[in-house]
Amino acid sequence: MPEQPPYLQIADVLRQRIADQEWTPGDRLPSRAQLGEECGVGEAVIRRAQEVLISQGVLEGRAGSGTYVAEPRERLRMVRSLYSGEPEGSPLRVDVAALGKGGTWESRSDAMVPAPPDIAARLGVPEGDYCVRTAYEYLSDGKPTHVSTSWEPYSITTGTLVVLPEGGPYAGTGVVRRMAEIGITVSRAVERPEPGQANAEEAVLLGVQRGALVTRIERTYYSSDGKPVETADIVVPAAYCEIVYEVPVVG
Repeated sequence: MPEQPPYLQIADVLRQRIADQEWTPGDRLPSRAQLGEECGVGEAVIRRAQEVLISQGVLEGRAGSGTYVAEPRERLRMVRSLYSGEPEGSPLRVDVAALGKGGTWESRSDAMVPAPPDIAARLGVPEGDYCVRTAYEYLSDGKPTHVSTSWEPYSITTGTLVVLPEGGPYAGTGVVRRMAEIGITVSRAVERPEPGQANAEEAVLLGVQRGALVTRIERTYYSSDGKPVETADIVVPAAYCEIVYEVPVVG
């Protein structure tokens, strides 16, 4: 078998030193220069080795401070179930409940955001049509678990009390109930998961290394006449969550 690249060999060395409790959770690692001298490699190799371990949740980088041994973190299970639907609360609350433990979130909505090409295609509107965009960050025990960005056609909700998903009298009541308030019946949701890598913005929000493995879930809600009324991109880091789908069996 071919020999591992140097950075993977160094990652194994650092992992073993942590396993041997040379460094314990919360400890700051020596500088890259010092580690490079100890291991007989350049700082670039140390950096790549640390990036691997950060993406795996073994280490964590702190801007302007250095690299530390990460505190042990339970890998959560996110259950996506056809049974859960959206009986109470927003898709956000359903996603938090799917983690199987209490969670919190932060959100920010922007109205009249032009729809980029891919979002316009998913919502069946012309490119550049105004949408309400809401960005969410999900937290469990104060640590990020996943993020999502929701888009709704502004033409559907403009001038109504449900224009902001997390604002106004119907804040947090969810796509199904909010749309019902303006006479639209939501009948189904479609999810399409696929593997990917965290981009720079996602890495910062999720506390992972850029390029870390993630699962991207594209979710779209449809009205009873087949028209999309909301679409969202959910990004789940593989190191923090596993995704499980429950599918009912029809006898």
